[in-house]
Amino acid sequence: MNATYPAALLTLALLATASADAAEKSTPSDQELIASAMRAAPPGVAKDATIVAMDAQGKMRTLREGKNGFTCMPDNPATPGPDPMCMDKNAWEWVAAYMAHKPPAAGKIGFMYMLEGGTDASNTDPYATGPASGNHWIKTGAHVMVVGADPAFYDGYPKNAEPDTSAPYVMWSGTPYQHLMAPVK
Repeated sequence: MNATYPAALLTLALLATASADAAEKSTPSDQELIASAMRAAPPGVAKDATIVAMDAQGKMRTLREGKNGFTCMPDNPATPGPDPMCMDKNAWEWVAAYMAHKPPAAGKIGFMYMLEGGTDASNTDPYATGPASGNHWIKTGAHVMVVGADPAFYDGYPKNAEPDTSAPYVMWSGTPYQHLMAPVK
């Protein structure tokens, strides 16, 4: 896994512009970061996943090499709630495209876990960094995501700007980054 790739959906834009408050907090140890990242996915996935974290300069660093094709990231302390995430190789590539403002590769369906929930985000604007008029800010609980599917796949799910986050729905509908959000308990 190339540790210089941009990292993950939803929180990475916020990581790049972390608040001064977060900078003042003590820096977690690598072991604390690994433990946080492992809470993103089921134990059977997390135990063999590569663990990466963003350093103070915005570069990815590998905390632990994995062997199952998943990459997990710890919670971002600059965001309002816990938001560690874990993704397969295709989802990692999809996120890299998102972060580079490039279209994701066609035909590469990816899967992501966020079992501690997600940071508040706009349901309609992939690059919104805070609530604003018309960007439909939402909060999600524990969920999984399917990214990179054929656009027709998403037609079977609600695409409301103000979704019921207790049921599957499409986030960022109509953009190259639309993806299925599916809550889990």
